[in-house]
Amino acid sequence: MPPLNFSEQQKQSWCELASLILAGLALWMVLKAGLVLALFSGLLIFSLIHSMEPLIAARFRHRQPRMLALIVLALILSTAIFAGSWGVHAFLRSDGGNLHTLLQKMADIIEASRSQVPDWLANNLPEDVAALQDLLIHWLREHAGEAKTLLPEAGHLLVHLILGVVIGAMVAVSRANPDQPAGPLALALSERIANLATVFHKIVFAQVQISLINTVMSAIYLALVLPLLGVHLPLVKTMIAITFIAGLIPVAGNIISNTVVVIVALSHSVHVAAGSLLFMVLIHKAEYFLNARIIGAQINAKAWELLTAILIMETLFGLPGLVAAPVFYAYIKAELSQRALI
Repeated sequence: MPPLNFSEQQKQSWCELASLILAGLALWMVLKAGLVLALFSGLLIFSLIHSMEPLIAARFRHRQPRMLALIVLALILSTAIFAGSWGVHAFLRSDGGNLHTLLQKMADIIEASRSQVPDWLANNLPEDVAALQDLLIHWLREHAGEAKTLLPEAGHLLVHLILGVVIGAMVAVSRANPDQPAGPLALALSERIANLATVFHKIVFAQVQISLINTVMSAIYLALVLPLLGVHLPLVKTMIAITFIAGLIPVAGNIISNTVVVIVALSHSVHVAAGSLLFMVLIHKAEYFLNARIIGAQINAKAWELLTAILIMETLFGLPGLVAAPVFYAYIKAELSQRALI
């Protein structure tokens, strides 16, 4: 059989199509295999190195010094990511952030506040920390597959984080200093990686911006407004930290932080809890406009598009889909927009 002869344009078209199919399969495998943390940590360091690459290229004209500078930058950024992750880990193991301690305090607050709430609500509240833990355990059992996919044991999380950072740094450095000319398929795959990293950079840093705004507003309410009204809640620093960390998770993070704030507010009175709930609802209603303005402006998407994508991917893939939905949707839309298909 004679070999097939393709024109250069046909070859590039086929390679681009193949790269899109491989990228789609890779994203699907990330969701199914629970590699969201590895992917996001790799994309984080890749996008950071990629954004700083022009500065290094302008400073170091020759290849070897530029390569050395990129390697040093990769080591510094990797260390910073590991230090940040360790800081979160240390907080979660501290007295203020320890899950069992937090559950114990929340259970004590619920028990002390039982007489202040209506009977129909009091009868549905957990009686003690064991009951509160049972509720969480029951929920985890119902969603065991999703929880295992998104949150494997700590050892796997650490391995995924390290490998993701290492792979992301290696790809960024090698892409900036190629040893030899790449073939058309390799170039197409490199373009898919660059597009995904660009979208990730826009989405994640926009989400950090939104979480910071939300945290500042919550801190003003918890540490300034309530004390001026004579209301002094416990665990204020912990609630502020949880608001920021949970705020990095789309949709679900708001539910987590709001639940903690409202339960802790019950330690003072039902009225303070109701006022806190109303304040949090108003903040997160305002966040819809922030999402539409900040994230939507970055990827040319409306808030309803992102919420629809989150709903669909959460339904199909559970918790990993919920976390990955904004990035994956923005990436798909970016690829389609580049081809003038939407």
